[in-house]
Amino acid sequence: MIPVYAFFLLYIFPLGLEFCSAINSITPTQFLKDPEAIVSNNTLFRLGFFSPSDSSNRYVGIWYNHPSIKEVIWVANRNNPITDSNGVLKLSVDGNLQVFNGRNQTVWSSNHTLHASKFSVAQLSDYGELLVQASNTSSKNGSTIWQSFRHPVDSVLPNMGFVLDPNSDLKRVLQAWRSFSDPSDGRFSIGTNSLDLFQLIIWDGDRPHWRSGPWNGNIFIGTRYHNTGFGNILVNTGSFTQDEIGGMSSLVFAGANETLMSHYVLTNKGTIEQRWWDDSSKSWRISWKAPDNVCDTYGKCGEFGNCRPRSSPICSCLKGFEPKNKEEWKRGNWTRGCERRVQLKCGKQDGSKQDGFLRLKMMKVPENAEKMTGMSIDQCRSACLTNCSCIAYAYDILITCLTWSQNLIDVADLSPGGVDLYLRLAQSELSNKLNVKAIVAVSVISGLTLVVVAAVIWFMWRRCRSRGNVPPLPVTKFHKKKETPDPFVFGDKSQVTIDDLEIIKFEKLDEATDSFHQKNLLGTGGFGQVYKGKLEDGQEIAVKRLSRASGQGTEEFMNEVALISKLQHRNLVRLLGCCVDGEERMLIYEYMPNKSLDAFLFDPEKRKCLDWQTCFNIIEGVCRGLLYLHRDSRLKIIHRDLKASNILLDKNLNPKISDFGMARIFGGNQDQASTQRVVGTYGYMSPEYAMEGHFSEKSDVFSLGVLLIEIVSGKKNNNFWCREDSLSLLGYAWKLWSEDDIISLVDPSISGAPFQAETVRCMHVGLLCVQQLAKDRPNMSTVISMLVRDIMDLPNPKQPGFIQRQTASDTGSYQMSEQTSSTNDVTVTALSPR
Repeated sequence: MIPVYAFFLLYIFPLGLEFCSAINSITPTQFLKDPEAIVSNNTLFRLGFFSPSDSSNRYVGIWYNHPSIKEVIWVANRNNPITDSNGVLKLSVDGNLQVFNGRNQTVWSSNHTLHASKFSVAQLSDYGELLVQASNTSSKNGSTIWQSFRHPVDSVLPNMGFVLDPNSDLKRVLQAWRSFSDPSDGRFSIGTNSLDLFQLIIWDGDRPHWRSGPWNGNIFIGTRYHNTGFGNILVNTGSFTQDEIGGMSSLVFAGANETLMSHYVLTNKGTIEQRWWDDSSKSWRISWKAPDNVCDTYGKCGEFGNCRPRSSPICSCLKGFEPKNKEEWKRGNWTRGCERRVQLKCGKQDGSKQDGFLRLKMMKVPENAEKMTGMSIDQCRSACLTNCSCIAYAYDILITCLTWSQNLIDVADLSPGGVDLYLRLAQSELSNKLNVKAIVAVSVISGLTLVVVAAVIWFMWRRCRSRGNVPPLPVTKFHKKKETPDPFVFGDKSQVTIDDLEIIKFEKLDEATDSFHQKNLLGTGGFGQVYKGKLEDGQEIAVKRLSRASGQGTEEFMNEVALISKLQHRNLVRLLGCCVDGEERMLIYEYMPNKSLDAFLFDPEKRKCLDWQTCFNIIEGVCRGLLYLHRDSRLKIIHRDLKASNILLDKNLNPKISDFGMARIFGGNQDQASTQRVVGTYGYMSPEYAMEGHFSEKSDVFSLGVLLIEIVSGKKNNNFWCREDSLSLLGYAWKLWSEDDIISLVDPSISGAPFQAETVRCMHVGLLCVQQLAKDRPNMSTVISMLVRDIMDLPNPKQPGFIQRQTASDTGSYQMSEQTSSTNDVTVTALSPR
C-alpha cells in the first residue's frame, strides 16, 4: 500500500466528540430537506441548505450558527448547484452522503468505498465537522468512515486536518471560491510542492503566487515575524508544533483560547487570512494574512533580484548582479531579473583568487532549496564552496543546511525575520566591498579625530569665556549650498536660512524620549524614526531622528528644516526646533496624538470615528494647507509626497500636512520643473512626474485626487486591484463613473442619504484631480471652490492616469509599503502592483 503523508492543521481542544442523536444527525431513514437544518450539540455550527449573496442557487454547507455571522466554512456540492428549492441530503445504506435536486438527480456524493451498515449515522460535531460513522458492525463498531475535514473547501477550522497524498495533486488542498456569490472552484488554491522540505504555496492557476518558505519545526522561515499567524508562536489564537503520529507527519495548530471562534480562509483574491470573531464589534477581525505587502508576491523582482518593500523602487539586483534588460528595469518591469556581472572562478586554474560568500542578513530564502541535514554552519559553507554548482547557502538552526544550485528566485528582505543568506560571488566583487569598508573606516576615524579636536577647542573656549577673555560665539545659521544636484531646490533669490528656530541639545531629546526607547516609537519614515517625547516643562513633542545609515537623508533633512521653518498655517505641522549633534540630525515637531490619517482611514475600527462631517473637514483642511503652499506663502512650494500617512491629525482630528523632505521651492514666475531624481510614493505620483520627472502644483493636485478617492471610498490605492479588469482604484472609480454607479464605491459608513450628494461630489472632484494630463487638472483654488460649491456645475472628468496595474500575475491583495518615501533614481513609467 502506498503511504499517505498527512499534514494536519489542528487546534488542541478537549478530546471526545459529543453528538445529539435528535437534532444533529442523519440516518438512512432520516433525511434533511431544504430548508431544514441540523445544529451541532454545542449550537456553534449549522448544516443545511443556503444560497450565497446575489445568487438563487442552493448548496449544502456548514456555517456558524450565529445570527451575525455570514461565513460558510464547508460546501458539499460547490461545483454542482441545486437550481430549485427542493434539495435533499440523504445517507444511503452503503454509508455515502448524497445530495439530490428536486428532480431526484444526484448532484453530489461522498463516494467512499469503506464498509458501512444500515445503522450508519451522519453527525455534525461540535467542531463543525460532518462525520459518517458505521455503527453496530462486527468489523467497525462506531468507526468513522467519512469526514468532511478530509475534504476541505476554502477554510481550515480548529481541530481540522487535511491530508497531502503524494499520489494526488498537492496544489489543491484548499481551493478558493470563484467569487463571493459562487463557491465553485476558483483560480487560487493552497498546497505544497514538496513533502521533504515542507512549505505552503498559494497557486494562481498553475503559477505560484505566494510562498511561506520552509517549515523548520517552529516557524515558516519565509514569513515576517508577527504577533499572530503562520510565522511564529501565536499569542492569542494558538501555536504550531510538529509531531510524528503513527508514521504520519502532523502539523499541529494549538488553540490558545478554546472559546475563540477562528479559522483560516483562502479568499477569492488570493490571500490566506486568519480570522477571529470579535463579538463586541460583531465582525470578523483579521489577525494575519498573506500576501501582506508588495514583496510577498512570488518572484516579484525576478531571478537574482531582491525585493525590499520599504525602498523605492522596491526591486534591486543582488550584489554582483545587474539587470538583464536595463531599459525594462528602469521602466519598473523587473520580471526578467538580473544576471551575474563577473563569472565565478570555481574549478578554474587560472591563478586568480577563488570565490567567496557575501552575507545578506534577514532574507526570505529563495525557492528550490536543497536540504543537507546534520551539518554545522561551517560544514554547510564548506559543502557549498567545494561544489561548483552551489551558488548560495543558508543555515537555520533547526533545518540546518540549505543550499541552492538553481537561479535564485523569490528573494526578499524580511527584516525583522528571515535567515542570513550567503551568496557566492567572484573575489573581485567581494574586494570592492572590502575597499568600501576600508574607506568607511578611514572616514570614521578621521571624523572622530575632528570631533576630539573640536571638543578640545570648545573646552578651551569655554574656559577662557568663563574668565571674561572671549566674546560669545555668533549663532550659526544653517543654509543650503547652491551646489545642489537639483537646480530647483533653491533659486538665487530664494536661499533660505533658519531664523528664530530653537536648536535643542541632544541630551534634552535623549531624556525626553527615554533614550529613544522602543515604547516611544511612533513610526518609521523614509529616512529614520519618529519618537514621542516629553520635555521638562511637560510639553509633548514628536522627534524625527534621521537614520545614520541614510546616505540621502541629510539633504532631505536640511531641505525640510529650511522649508518648514518659514511656513505658518493651521493645516501644516509646526516645527518647534532641530538638533544637529555629530552624526545626529533631528527635527522636533508638535505632537499629534491621533498620529496619521492612514491609521484611521484604513483601520476598520478607527474608521468608524470618521463620520462624513469629519471626513469633509479633513479634506477641506488638507486642501487649504496645499493652497497655502502653492499660492499664499511667501515661498511657492511643491510638496511631492502628499499621501494619507503624511497627513497628521491633532486631538480634534484637524489635519496637518507633514514631511517636507521631498518638497521643492519654485521661483515667483515658475510653473514647472524637471528632475532626474524622482522621489515620492508609488500610487500617489502623477504620470508626468513618475514617467518624465516633470513636477508642478498639478503633481500635488494629482496626489490630492488619489487622497480624496481614498477618503471617500475607505480603500487604499496601493492595496486595491480589481482582478477582473486589472484595474487600480483610480481605474475602478473611472469605470464606475462611466457606468453612472460611482455611489457604489463610497464607503457605506458615510454613504447615507443626507450626505450622498456631497460624497459623490467629492468623488467627482477627485476624478478631476487625477486626470491623465496635467493641463486638464484644476488648481488648488479651483478645487476648493468646487468642494464648497462656489462652483456648482462641475465638468466631466477625463480618463485618469494609471488606471491599470501592470503585472498580470499580481492579485487583488495588491499592497504597497508606505512607511518609506525615498529616492528613486530611475524614471518610473508604470506603477507596479503587489
